[in-house]
Amino acid sequence: MTRFGWFLGHEEWQPESLVTQACRAEQAGFDAILVSDHLQPWVDDAGAAGYGWATLGAIAASTRRATLVSAVACPLFRQHPVLVAQAAATLDRLSGGRFELGVGTGEGINEAPLGRFPGYPERLARMTEALGLLRPLLAGETVRQPDGAYYPVSSMRLHSPPLTRVPVHLAAAGPRSAATAGRLADGVLSSVKDPERTGREVVDVARAAAAAAGRTPPRVVLTSFVVLADSDDEAMRALRPWRGLRTPGRLVASSPTRLRQRADRLGRERILAGYRRVAEPRQLFDFCARLLDRLRPDVLALQVAATDGTAAIDRCAELVDRLRQRR
Repeated sequence: MTRFGWFLGHEEWQPESLVTQACRAEQAGFDAILVSDHLQPWVDDAGAAGYGWATLGAIAASTRRATLVSAVACPLFRQHPVLVAQAAATLDRLSGGRFELGVGTGEGINEAPLGRFPGYPERLARMTEALGLLRPLLAGETVRQPDGAYYPVSSMRLHSPPLTRVPVHLAAAGPRSAATAGRLADGVLSSVKDPERTGREVVDVARAAAAAAGRTPPRVVLTSFVVLADSDDEAMRALRPWRGLRTPGRLVASSPTRLRQRADRLGRERILAGYRRVAEPRQLFDFCARLLDRLRPDVLALQVAATDGTAAIDRCAELVDRLRQRR
């Protein structure tokens, strides 16, 4: 049965606002709260970039029921995989066993400022090695990897291990990461614009890879980005912190100033055209129903850009109730 989540973007809101919104999302009936992890925002004139692990800790202390998911942390460069495992285990304890770890191969805006950001093949190789540390550490095992290509580790274990088994979800936008998720992770996490494409290139691939490896089907955690606005003007205000997200070369860009300049050169119409927009959440019902039928996710989270984040939660709660009733 699909659980419904609410996505909280550190790129959009300050951390104290995210904690308030997380509490409101739980009160409104959302089953899961997904929290992004960013060192820098997508543009330098709007948004925020609080420390994701601290915010998740505050949310863990402020909520009681909802599952908490990092969406996503990069355990490859500025954060060592062993430290990510330690953070995940601590969050699981502080939340009473409600934490799920989402990881990904990173973005230049977050990783490049503190060092190099290599191409995808190396990042995927690093992720393969990182998963070989994360999953056993979170299972309470001792790891020893003195000859690791990227992360040599002497014999160690977590001395504050998780209270429960913490699932590890690997973010994927295409088939190579999806296949790795199916083989090595507990789940796959992806953002959906086109349900058929995400199904064909991500979800189906992850499920097939898990089956080929003799593993149980991976959990599927999906997010879908929408702008909630009545007009173009309101949509642009809501998208102000996000307008660098759809610019060419954004994956490897290291400067929010340059992303802001590129976005502004694109112009208003091209920015608006890059996002699904609705005036009322009920207009998303058919899209979400098609997504649920095609992809059968374990979690579907709404990522909503709006001028008022808390009001957006209340407005979208009715949509989630309708989606639950159709099952």
